[in-house]
Amino acid sequence: MSARGIILVLMVATLLFSCNNEKTKTTPETTPVNKTEKATDTLTKHLKPFKAELPTIGLLMYNGVLQSEVIATSDVFAKPSETGEQLFNVISIAETKQPITTEEGMHFVPDYTFDNCPKLDALFVPSAYDMYAQVHNKKIVDFIKEKNKETKYTVSNCAGAQLIGRSGIADGHKIVTWIGGGEQLQKDYPKLKVQNDSLVTFVEDGKFLSSNGNLASYISALTLVEKMTSPEHRKFVESYLYLDRLQNWKK
Repeated sequence: MSARGIILVLMVATLLFSCNNEKTKTTPETTPVNKTEKATDTLTKHLKPFKAELPTIGLLMYNGVLQSEVIATSDVFAKPSETGEQLFNVISIAETKQPITTEEGMHFVPDYTFDNCPKLDALFVPSAYDMYAQVHNKKIVDFIKEKNKETKYTVSNCAGAQLIGRSGIADGHKIVTWIGGGEQLQKDYPKLKVQNDSLVTFVEDGKFLSSNGNLASYISALTLVEKMTSPEHRKFVESYLYLDRLQNWKK
């Protein structure tokens, strides 16, 4: 082959290599970006604004609280209407702004403290397995006393009844506590009308509602949400929570 032929072959080979290299040279830096795409804000879209015109549901919290009794209430009252409207302000309250640690070991950060808690329409008082610290905490007992002056409803679940008894706000009213705790509750607070907790799951007497606690806390919340809205909304919330699946569950 002549020198001219060799040069021609080399030029063609170089050109082909260059073209193929350009076709495969796609990097993240050169990939077109759709400028209309926006990152999803996974926090803001879930925040529920405080609306002064809505009823406010307060969830009392403290270290050692049974988290199911906090979650049950928020689970029910935070559900929107069938048309997607917010119906309640659901807030958590503790003595300080420090995260509280539940019985199960999770950390919950309260929305408000005893000092800046807004006016409540309902206060839910949960329990712990050991209520000694709470019952002997004057700040918690005084907070319950003061808030009961403004609430339309005050609710206790499980051994939260001990705090209700200590505060004296429900003297002369029916109340129920955890299964097996009624006898001691009656001895500690003889002015309460303690119901037989082996037979009674939930009781309502005037503005006071109470339950055995844990998952029975859903009964308190659902009963009250119906009173504050309608039977239709309660059914909607129950369907939202798939309670029918739980009731009809079989192995």
